[in-house]
Amino acid sequence: MRILITNDDGINAPGLEALEAIAAELAGPKGEVWTVAPAFEQSGVAHCISYVHPTLIAQLGPRRYAAEGTPADCVLAAIADVLKGNPPDLVLSGVNRGNNSGENVMYSGTIGGAMEAALQGLPAIALSQYMGQKTAALNDPFEAARVHGPALIRQLLEHGDWNADQDFRLFYNINFPPCDAASVKGVRVVAQGRRQGVRFEVEPYHAPNGRRFLWVMGGSQTAPATPGSDVDVNMQGYISLTPMRPDLTCHASLAGLRGALEKG
Repeated sequence: MRILITNDDGINAPGLEALEAIAAELAGPKGEVWTVAPAFEQSGVAHCISYVHPTLIAQLGPRRYAAEGTPADCVLAAIADVLKGNPPDLVLSGVNRGNNSGENVMYSGTIGGAMEAALQGLPAIALSQYMGQKTAALNDPFEAARVHGPALIRQLLEHGDWNADQDFRLFYNINFPPCDAASVKGVRVVAQGRRQGVRFEVEPYHAPNGRRFLWVMGGSQTAPATPGSDVDVNMQGYISLTPMRPDLTCHASLAGLRGALEKG
């Protein structure tokens, strides 16, 4: 198996090292793991691509490349340049430092990398490690992802829907709970949720030269969330698995709007 890995925390992030280990176990001794990851942190860029300027890419080692771009840029660079003519069998994005559950999904560069792979017709999975007080005390905060990731991905490759809805191919979002590997209670297949009352905000800051800047501030990651959702089960100690697709249509609203607005 040929596996492409990327992330949004950057080429030197410890979560990418964890993903390299997961991918190596999945690929096996006869497989290949290729890394094309951002040269610098790209957290919060979602599915952004560098459309109006070129992307610098450099080889750092065997099958290892860094690109001055977003995770989606990295996937495009891998498919169209690094692995041109030999596409990967699987794309893994992560392991993100912090959860990509709930509303975080909409901002996540980790999700953006997996989404771009899906749009390119490739099987893709995003992986994130929920952080909290329990993970802060661990020597390896990515322990849950390292231990449980390979087996879960194998199960998903066997039982997941990799063929339906070819216009907008499915990809999968996995979040590991904020605890050590032994405390993980299991896996739950759930929908994306929403933390109640949590929104991104900005914090003004005046630099020594008098200029005014704004820092983006995230909200509480432990706020109550939609019952039975990804956030909810993560906080209970379960791994969340959510099938996703890059189609933002609210299909439930189509019929009503057609009846009200379409004439003739």
